[in-house]
Order: sequence, then structure tokens, then C-alpha cells
Amino acid sequence: MRPRRGANLHSVDALVARCDFPPPGTAVDLGVSGGADSSALVVLAVASGCAVTVVHVDHGLRAGSARETELVAALAARYGAAFRGVKVDVDDGPNLEARARAARYAVLGPHALVGHTLDDRAETILLHLLRGTGAAGFSAMTPPDPRRPLLRLRRSETEALCAAEGITVVEDASNADGRFARNRVRHEVLPLLDDISGRDTAVLLTRTADLIAADDRLLDEEAARLDPTDAPALAAAPGPLATRRLRSWLAPVHGGYVPDAGEIERVLDVARGLATATELVGGARVARTRQTLRIEPDGDGGRSTPANGSPRGNMKPA
Repeated sequence: MRPRRGANLHSVDALVARCDFPPPGTAVDLGVSGGADSSALVVLAVASGCAVTVVHVDHGLRAGSARETELVAALAARYGAAFRGVKVDVDDGPNLEARARAARYAVLGPHALVGHTLDDRAETILLHLLRGTGAAGFSAMTPPDPRRPLLRLRRSETEALCAAEGITVVEDASNADGRFARNRVRHEVLPLLDDISGRDTAVLLTRTADLIAADDRLLDEEAARLDPTDAPALAAAPGPLATRRLRSWLAPVHGGYVPDAGEIERVLDVARGLATATELVGGARVARTRQTLRIEPDGDGGRSTPANGSPRGNMKPA
């Protein structure tokens, strides 16, 4: 069902044109909290021609959550989408935001679409900077992102769309909770940066991130040409390319997580002939035989062995 407000139909089409939805007729699950961004996601996904199922996850963290579920179910019905509501238990306490997010994505699965906008992307970039990041931190949530079709839209546009459609939006009180770093970045840091620069900082950040992401992709392509098992080639390669190639080679050993700089350097020492093997976090190790590197499933008790046979220190998990 298309939005029925004739005065708003043109603006809906204009917004859809800036989104990255899959082709019409594609079945998609949408993660919908009932806020402006996710509610706009429903309107735009239906308008794009997708076969939409709205999924609402109730964390049970605040009073009135049952009412929120009802509002999201009504929104789905209004636009002809299927609906599925799931209740999960997340206790208040440390790392609440991360635990709630993990619970939500466990329900949604790896392919559900979510309503992140350009403003969310800018917040994420700043959070990555505050935690320490390389190019990959800038490249996060770069459009087109198959899970985040609204990344080219602004939060103000999703709010305006909901207002024009007469949608009752769920106001999540936790979005103002100063315990969460993202909220402080949203309500304090970005407005202050806007004031200092006299510019729209979110646009500047995402524009810079697009440039860095393009460079990052080029470096990935160059690094992919390296054979990570060829010790002489790895040792002779420029450091940034060798490091990048080793990270992608070792990531599966870490369950997809990026190995830290210390571990990468120890593996490079093996490639350079300064050690014959080094243990990886988790127990596997990288060893060298006849100028060839290999990953072995069992380590040697946490020690690297230099070429001269003497122990080379203990590896400590990050």
C-alpha cells in the first residue's frame, strides 16, 4: 500500500529515489522500534515496492512497551505490511546499550533492514574516533549498505515524513540518557561542533568518510594481491599493505574480529625470519617453513620462537 496523502506522495517518491532498497517485490524484514527513523523506513520500503515484514523487538526495559508494540503493529497494518513482535529480556545494568543491541540483532537476523540515517552515520564516525580507529572506522555504514537503505537521508527528513503521514511516533526516553556515549555525541558533541564550525558537521564528517572509504577500498584491492603465505613477499611489501593483508588472513581465526597491532607485528617478525612461529590469541599459531607461512590450529603455550631457537616472549591477549 502506497502512502495515501496526495500532497505527500511526490516527497515520498523523492525520498525513495535517494534510498538503497532492493528491487521491487523483494521480501524484506524491517527492524522497527516505532521511532521516526524506523517508522519512515516502513513507509519508504512499502513505497519502493518491497514485500515488507515489520519486526518489533520489545526489550521490556520501560513501562508502556506493550503500547509501543501496538503502535508498530498498527503502522504495519496501515501500510499493508506483515508484522512480527518479539519480547526479549534485557536487565538494566552495565553495557545496557550494547546488550540491548545484541539482543535486538539476534532477533532480527543478519539480513533485516534498519532505519539508520546520515546522522547516525556521523555519530558512529565520531564514536569510532573517540575509541581509536583507522580507515575502517570511517568506512562503517558507507552507502550503499544493503542493511541500511536510509543512509543518504537526514533524521529531520524522516521526522518530517512521519509528521506529514500523521504517524504517531514512539519517543524513546533512553535516547536522552546521558549514560550512553551515542546520546552525548548526538545532543552535546555534534551541536557544539556545528556551533564552532558554523557548518553542518554531520555532512562534513560523512563527506570525509566517503573519501577515506574510497582510499580504503583501493588499499584493500592492492593488499588482496599479496599472498599472505609467501613470507619473503610479505616481508618486502609496504607495511600498511602487509598489515592489511594479514588482518584479513587472520580474521577468521579470531571469529571475524580484527587482530591487534601487536599480534600483526609478531606475525611479520615470522615473515621476516626473526622468529619461526608465533602464537595467536585463541591458541592457534602462525609458523614458517621454507619461506612459507601457515596457520596451525594448536599453539606452543604462548611463546614465539626466534630463528635462533631461543624463546621470544609471551603473547598476551589484548
